[in-house]
Amino acid sequence: MRIKAIRAGVAAAALMAVPAQADELRDAVAADLPALVELYKDLHANPELSFEEVETAKKLAARARALGFEVTEGVGKTGVVAVMKNGDGPTVMLRADMDGLPVIEQTGLPYASKRRAVPQTGIETGVMHACGHDTHMAAWIGTAQQLVARRDQWSGTLVMILQPAEEIGEGAKAMLDDGLYTRFPKPDYVLAFHDAAQAPAGHIGYANGFALANVDSVDIVVPGVGGHGAYPHTTKDPVVLASAIVMRLQTLVSRELNPTDSAVVTVGSFQAGSKHNIIPDEARLQITVRSYSDAARKQLLEGIARIARGEAIAAGMPQDKMPKVTVADPYVPATYNTPALTERVVAGLKPRFEGRVFEVPAVMGGEDFSQFYRADRENVESLILWVGGVRAEEWAKAQKGEITLPSLHSPFWAPDAPVVIATATEALTAATLDLMPKRGV
Repeated sequence: MRIKAIRAGVAAAALMAVPAQADELRDAVAADLPALVELYKDLHANPELSFEEVETAKKLAARARALGFEVTEGVGKTGVVAVMKNGDGPTVMLRADMDGLPVIEQTGLPYASKRRAVPQTGIETGVMHACGHDTHMAAWIGTAQQLVARRDQWSGTLVMILQPAEEIGEGAKAMLDDGLYTRFPKPDYVLAFHDAAQAPAGHIGYANGFALANVDSVDIVVPGVGGHGAYPHTTKDPVVLASAIVMRLQTLVSRELNPTDSAVVTVGSFQAGSKHNIIPDEARLQITVRSYSDAARKQLLEGIARIARGEAIAAGMPQDKMPKVTVADPYVPATYNTPALTERVVAGLKPRFEGRVFEVPAVMGGEDFSQFYRADRENVESLILWVGGVRAEEWAKAQKGEITLPSLHSPFWAPDAPVVIATATEALTAATLDLMPKRGV
C-alpha cells in the first residue's frame, strides 16, 4: 500500500507544472542550462567504456581547472579529483560517474552515439550512455559553476570527483585504493545523484537507509562423469545435479532468510553439453545474488556453497568431484543513505521542490557509490538521490498503459536531459550550501 501511495502521489505531481516562483539559484541554473545541454550532447555522442574515459576526463578536468579548482587527473586510472578550499568548515564530496555501456544506441537522437569499442567480453559493439552518466557529468559541471559563483555563501572544502568504471563496479574502489581519502581531503559528507528511468522528469526520489543492494556474482562448476545418453547408469550426470542445485537455491530466500529481509538469488546462465545423446563431463552455473545487509549476504553465499556440496553428496559424487563455487572479488556493496544526512538534505529540498520530492523503496540494483561510505563508516555520511528523467508526456501515457517505458541500460533510454540536469544542479548546489554554511552567518 505504501508503494502504491507513493506512485499515486508521483503520478499526480507529474502532471503539475514545475513551480514558477522567483528563485535566484533556479534562475542562475536556467541561465547556464543551454551551455550545459550542449556539453551533455557532446558527452552523449562520445561515450567511453569503463576505465577508458580518457577524453571524457580530460575535457571535464579542463573545465574544473578553469573554474579555479586544484585538479588531479589519473586517480584510480582515469578518475579526476577537483579540490577547492574556502576557509574553515566541513568537507563535502560530490561525485559523478563517467563511463558508458557496451550498448548499440537506438534512440534516434540527432546526437546519438556512433562509437564502437571492444569491452571485456572481447566482442566489438556500440557504446552508449544508456545509464544517463552524461546527465550526471553535465550536472556536476553545473553544480561546480554555481558553487564557485557563491564562494561568499559557503565555508569549508569542496571535493568534486569524476569516477570511472561504475558500470563494472570497480571505479570507486580504484579511486580509494589510489589514495582518495589520504592524498586528498577526506569528506564529512558524500553526495551524488542518479537519473531515474521510472520517474517523471524533475522529480526527486530518496531512500532513507539502504538504497541499493549488495551485488555478488557467483560461478559454480559442477563436475560429472560423462558418457553415452543411452547408458546414464555408467555416468554421473552433471546436468541433473546442476538442476537440483538450481531448484534448491530457490529455498535460500523463501525458507532460510528472515522474511523481513529482501534478497534475490537468480541463476542467469546454465551451460552444459553439446549434443543430444552425450552426457557431459561438467555443467556451469552463473548466479547473481542481491541483498542489503552484510549478514544476509554472508548467509546467502554460505548457503549457496552448502547447497552445491550437499546436492553433490546426495548424488553420490566422490569428495574429489565436489562442485567448485567462486564468488567474484571485488563485489559491489549495498549503498546506504545515512539517516541524519538524508533527513537534513531532504528537509531542505522539500520546500524548494514543492510536491516533487518523494521517499521511494530501495531497489535491488547496485551502485559502487557505496564504497565511499564503507571506506570510513565512522566519519563519513553519504546520500545518493534519484532524479526522474521521463518526459511528462511519456509518463502520462505510461500511467494509462499506452506505452512501456524503457529502463536504464536500454538502447532506447533517453532522459529529458535539460530537466534532469537543471533539477540535479539545483538540488546538489542547495544541499551543499546547506551543509557548508558560511561561518558567522
